[in-house]
Amino acid sequence: MPRVVTNKGDDTVANLISSLIDDNSMISIMTSSFSIYAFHALQKQIKRSSGMRMILSEVAVEKTDSSLLKRFEIAEKENMISGNNYEIRLRNKMNSAFIARETSEIIRQKVLFKKVLSPPSNQIFIENFKDEDKRLNIAGAFDFTGDGLGIVEGEQLFPPQALIGSESLVDIFVQNFNSLWEDNKLTQNITDQILEKVKKLYQENTPEWIYFVSLYHIFHEQLDELDEKKVIKEGTGFKDTIIWNKLYQFQKDGVVGLIEKLEKYNGAILADSVGLGKTFSALAVIKYYELRNDRVLVLAPKRLKDNWTIYTQNDIRNVLNQDRFNYDVLNHTDLSRYHGFSGNIDLRTINWGNYDLVVIDESHNFRNNVATNNENPTRYHRLMKDIIKSGVKTKVLMLSATPVNNRMNDIKNQIAFITEDNSLALQKFGIDDIDQELRKAQNSFNRWSNLNPETRTTRQFLDAVNPGYFKLLDMLTIARSRKHIEKYYDSSEIGEFPERLLPKTIKANIDEKNLFIPLEEVNQKISELSLALYTPMSYVMPQLKGKYESLYDIKVKDGKSVFKQVDREQALTGLIRVNLLKRMESSIHSFRLTLERILQNLNDTIVQIDEYKNGDIIAKSINDFSEDDIESMFDNEQWVGKKTKILLGDMDLVKWRGALQDDRLLIQKLYEVATLVTSYEDSKLNNLKEIIRKKIIQPINPDNKKIIIFTAFSDTAEYLYNNLSEQNLEEYGLHTALITGSGGQKTTIENVEIKDMNDILLHFSPVSKGRSQVYPDVVEEIDILIATDTISEGQNLQDADFLINYDIHWNPVRVIQRFGRIDRIGSRNSKIQLVNFWPNMDLDEYINLENRVRGRMVLMNASATGEDDILNIKNNKEMNDLSYRKNQLRQLQNEVLDLEDVNGAISITDVTFTDFKADLSNAIKSYEKELLAAPKGMFAITDASLVNGVDPGVILILKQNRLSIKKDSTSLLPYLLIYMNMDGTVKINHTHARDILNYFKQLTINQDELFQDLIDTFNEETDDGKNMDEYSFLLNQAIAAIKGMKEEQGRMSLFSPGGTNFKVRQLDSVDEVELISFLIIREG
Repeated sequence: MPRVVTNKGDDTVANLISSLIDDNSMISIMTSSFSIYAFHALQKQIKRSSGMRMILSEVAVEKTDSSLLKRFEIAEKENMISGNNYEIRLRNKMNSAFIARETSEIIRQKVLFKKVLSPPSNQIFIENFKDEDKRLNIAGAFDFTGDGLGIVEGEQLFPPQALIGSESLVDIFVQNFNSLWEDNKLTQNITDQILEKVKKLYQENTPEWIYFVSLYHIFHEQLDELDEKKVIKEGTGFKDTIIWNKLYQFQKDGVVGLIEKLEKYNGAILADSVGLGKTFSALAVIKYYELRNDRVLVLAPKRLKDNWTIYTQNDIRNVLNQDRFNYDVLNHTDLSRYHGFSGNIDLRTINWGNYDLVVIDESHNFRNNVATNNENPTRYHRLMKDIIKSGVKTKVLMLSATPVNNRMNDIKNQIAFITEDNSLALQKFGIDDIDQELRKAQNSFNRWSNLNPETRTTRQFLDAVNPGYFKLLDMLTIARSRKHIEKYYDSSEIGEFPERLLPKTIKANIDEKNLFIPLEEVNQKISELSLALYTPMSYVMPQLKGKYESLYDIKVKDGKSVFKQVDREQALTGLIRVNLLKRMESSIHSFRLTLERILQNLNDTIVQIDEYKNGDIIAKSINDFSEDDIESMFDNEQWVGKKTKILLGDMDLVKWRGALQDDRLLIQKLYEVATLVTSYEDSKLNNLKEIIRKKIIQPINPDNKKIIIFTAFSDTAEYLYNNLSEQNLEEYGLHTALITGSGGQKTTIENVEIKDMNDILLHFSPVSKGRSQVYPDVVEEIDILIATDTISEGQNLQDADFLINYDIHWNPVRVIQRFGRIDRIGSRNSKIQLVNFWPNMDLDEYINLENRVRGRMVLMNASATGEDDILNIKNNKEMNDLSYRKNQLRQLQNEVLDLEDVNGAISITDVTFTDFKADLSNAIKSYEKELLAAPKGMFAITDASLVNGVDPGVILILKQNRLSIKKDSTSLLPYLLIYMNMDGTVKINHTHARDILNYFKQLTINQDELFQDLIDTFNEETDDGKNMDEYSFLLNQAIAAIKGMKEEQGRMSLFSPGGTNFKVRQLDSVDEVELISFLIIREG
């Protein structure tokens, strides 16, 4: 009779087999899988036997046409040779290489393997040619693995049953096995293939190979976003479209990733750096969804609308005409309109809720979800309510090179469009609460912003921010930098980026004859201004102030807090002071016009007050009106203010007039001295003329005279055009043009129709804009373009090779965006030049000056909204200064920067895993077959001297093996990366997964040869990998460190927003962590 083998205690299959095998035994096994640990446990018995035969089942699966992820999952099941989930403890002893080498020897001496498609149930037979009592048959649902043999604990619903001795059943089973073994039609000898698999476990690996294998495991759940065949459904005709075939490979990869994210998460953010063609990438995504008969809406800034509408029109400039795009295009500002037409769309009758996909160009314009007391919702709220939350389920694609500014709420408000403002929407993807993750990130940012400006680096922020922030942005964004494209893609296909010449720094005086007063004195006078004209609420009679507060104060946070109008006005005065100083830096002309406007407003207001005081106006008070009459209260001329209107009869006019008079005297003095400087004495303007002359005489690219001149102010732009256009035409025969956001377009070019700024850009950059298709006979071009920041985003003007910032922007991001108009992929120019005008003073002196001007800003209470502030004024004084910009500004004086290179700027490329996924993508293209066959537990040895600051130790790639764990302090859960020193201390803990990956990459990439000297020393020390106690100790120390941190997090969560962390499973033992791979770092 058969007996049950419990596989508990000593009653195990392994012990039963061991007790029966002698040198007359032939072992025959049918199983679906085996592991080296089962062989290792029975190695003495197998060696003693007369031989061993094993038939392995092969599951019928389709491998070639399945997705990357599916192929990974199939390979996982086929690679159980290195141990299954119950054998993790055995693999974690880190001596798998030694065991595999011994197993290989046993197989060569004693074992033959065959495979068969779906054999009978698993069985073990032992024949004995001399002793019938040692004949054995074991049947049941078990494999030839550690748990199947009872070497380690497992879960077996039906324990194995054994027949021992000469029972006829054993003979029958053996005969059936022999019949199958000898049938060459049903079975195939695979001994050599098995030996090759085992060899992979003990062969020496190059560092680069272990890097690729590790990435393959870490990012395997994201393989679909790298899998073009999986994402782009066959039969749609998408790959036959014009737009798809016009994309560079990096754009195609981005499109595949975006579509995968749109399908998986309902939204995505394309945050490629400036100049990488986000519009064309988005057009490809649009066409994919149009081919599915989805309705698509594009929301674009008004100035960029034509960039999108052109591809929907029957227009000779439409290079994508054959694709027949049919999406709607509306301006961002159309969300504030309820009637009228935008193009041919009737805003009164449009069905906002009927769009399947919304594409938002320059989505950072929607980063502010500001409070309002207006019954009409903001653009943000209109988009959320009428489009995202209404009607059909809407996917959202956002385009922005700068989706993150200085607040985590910048990205939060954009992500809310993807999640329909549900902070729990990504729970099933490992983000339990979006708001909580971003709140943690904001707290980290606030602490970072309080650091000394010299130490407030991007690196410091990345070290401090919570890993959930990394995971969230990596999940929803595609963000590639210029360096990424240059590194990972073939330049022969995409063309070279132009060479950036060192920037030229120009420091010019205000005027040639020193007629204007010193900047320090100007600063002093600006600081003395009360700017009472802009703070009328401060002068309302105390007994009436409450009534006006009820009109103008804004309730926020569901009415729990109030944003007071008096605070808003005080903050505004700070902005006005800064604006005065910036206008003076821009041009003396702009400064003079601004003073003139303020002076006129002061005069008009004082006259109005005097007329009232003289009795020419009959005063009325808010008390004279009932609540029903409030709307008609300001129908007469007895009020002051624009948006905030206050009746004169309710103000302390004596006090207010006195403050206005003091300001008028100061402004008048500044105005008088500013009028002394004409365009002839304007030193800065004369410097600009000389730069233009030299550029025309000595172009940096053959026969290219094109120049873009940027200024922040339309007054300055008009001034430059008026003083340059005629001279450029007469002296050089070059046409000049002007573009400002106020709609002021001018040009000296004649005989062509100029309706708007797009016509000017067409004639300024005819190659990039395709002018020859529209005006094949027009020869004249615009060579000098003067513009405000209305064209600093979203425009391809790469015909030009020379860009001048006539006034430097405080934020380096804006400078980079401007330069991005000419610093573009595929440029026809081999070189490009940036010229920056700076105030004529030392940078430290300049910053101190700015700080003193800003020092009078009245800051908002951050608790009002839970954001930094409502007017986008920074809550932290250091952030209000320019001090934290000092190093950034100094960088701009010495080099042309990418956004990710600006020290202290937070770029999305800093917080995603894009580079590592690109490494994996390239590896899959070259080595997918080998990656599929790579077992777990492999390692490599590398040289610490490859990277400065690297200490000998081990980088461990682990997998947390408890599926019930929902979250952890790493963005790569369930994978845990930790860098251990050889003394058992932690060099970099698992919370800094991106840092560890960076080290891993630097120590391995392009290291495709063995460090044989290091390997020889290692083998000598460990007896060829048999004695791995030292490294096993490091693994245990790593697990202890992770457990310690998790326990600490559990305690800390009691006192943190969002409640406790009790749902998190702690790491109880080494079994809960699976060793995937490791990199040993040794000194050469």
